[in-house]
Amino acid sequence: QLPTGLYKKVLVILHDSVLPYMNEPTLMMDFLTVAYGVGGAISLLALNGLFILIHQHNLEYPDFYKKLYNLLDPSVYHVKYRARFFHLTNLFLSSSHLPAYLVAAFIKRLSRLALTAPPEALLMIIPFICNLFWRHPACRVLVHRPRGPADMSEDPYVMEEEEPSKSRALESSLWEIQSLQNHYHPDVAKAAAVLNQSLSEMEDDISGLLELSAYELFDKEVKKKATDVPLEFEQVRGLFGKKNDIFAEHFSLD
Repeated sequence: QLPTGLYKKVLVILHDSVLPYMNEPTLMMDFLTVAYGVGGAISLLALNGLFILIHQHNLEYPDFYKKLYNLLDPSVYHVKYRARFFHLTNLFLSSSHLPAYLVAAFIKRLSRLALTAPPEALLMIIPFICNLFWRHPACRVLVHRPRGPADMSEDPYVMEEEEPSKSRALESSLWEIQSLQNHYHPDVAKAAAVLNQSLSEMEDDISGLLELSAYELFDKEVKKKATDVPLEFEQVRGLFGKKNDIFAEHFSLD
């Protein structure tokens, strides 16, 4: 039993400072699978080590995607290890052999959580979702349904369902991203509008967006060159600004 702080420190360095130097890295299977089931930041950090065991040492983890799906909660857009988590999630969802219902469930859950996410996270997650559509064309039915439900309660997608296969994601639409087209941040609204167009022929590289911070976003806006905006207006005449108003005959602003 490790203290939480030490638990996190071990998991941060385990994948590159411990596993490569072990004669039998598979001895860490139990430790990592238990850590993956803890939840929160500890589960996110356990992903690195699990990825190595699955990818290089043939670890079979039947409920892996179910647990990864349930790690998606509102905190994933705010945690310190967000970049690491989405980098690995991108790798795990890169296989073209994944069933459409599973990928659709991830797309819907990410989209639903995006409704309350900060702008810097949205600028990363929208291209991420577009990449999932590019890899898995069967999920594009979510985009091709032009109108979402009249009321959120009518959406067939079941957000609370822990099993992706029972979430009914493929029966839904991507109204969440459509609503982000009216986002207060212009860059987010522009990114969300991409789904109105045909998808690009190649995946977008999201590596540069994984660690985008609110400070960088604000700094970018501040450094934009201001342009003079031409305005048309009528010069104010009279008390209430109307040319032929009776008040204009008796009152002057001079």
